[in-house]
Amino acid sequence: MTIALSKGRIFKDTLPLLAHAGIVPQDDPETSRKLILDTNIDDVKLVIIRAADVPTFVEYGAADLGVTGKDVLLEHGGGGLYEPLDLRIARCRLMVAGRPGAEPARRLRVATKYLNITKAYYAGQGRQVELIKLYGSMELAPLVGLADRIVDLVETGNTLKANGLEPLEHIMDISSRLVVNKASMKMKHARVKTFIDRMAEAVNSR
Repeated sequence: MTIALSKGRIFKDTLPLLAHAGIVPQDDPETSRKLILDTNIDDVKLVIIRAADVPTFVEYGAADLGVTGKDVLLEHGGGGLYEPLDLRIARCRLMVAGRPGAEPARRLRVATKYLNITKAYYAGQGRQVELIKLYGSMELAPLVGLADRIVDLVETGNTLKANGLEPLEHIMDISSRLVVNKASMKMKHARVKTFIDRMAEAVNSR
């Protein structure tokens, strides 16, 4: 059984849940150069990849299960996956942010890496906006006149505040989800179901 995880906060927050399911990695991905980590169970491996790639690895069967944020799943589409469990970890909010003040006279220009979510959000309001794809340093966009607003994940709001920006609209709350490959759910049903149940127990006992 192969589980896809990403480095950083999601990995750290997932560790106690995995331990409850009886799975303990033998290496720390922050210090190891390995991309496939062994665990205390011979045939359970952890694949360490970018969070944005987790749905792709799971959908195409390169991993049986994975953990990634709801933001990533919505942006990916997630049609080829089961999403049986909200792990309630790595919580944050997806927000529209910008400089406080009046709307621009022209069409609103919004910078984000979440093009699909942002497009759907403004379409739901009946508003047409110009979207600019960025991969990082979102807060710069309004400061240098690249965009009027940004759509990004906000945890504390401190980075926004430090750059003279503030949250303006709440799009949705985000947390990490367990996702399962559809074929694995069928072919390895008993094992996958047991793992999901143990992860659910761990979430509910927190």
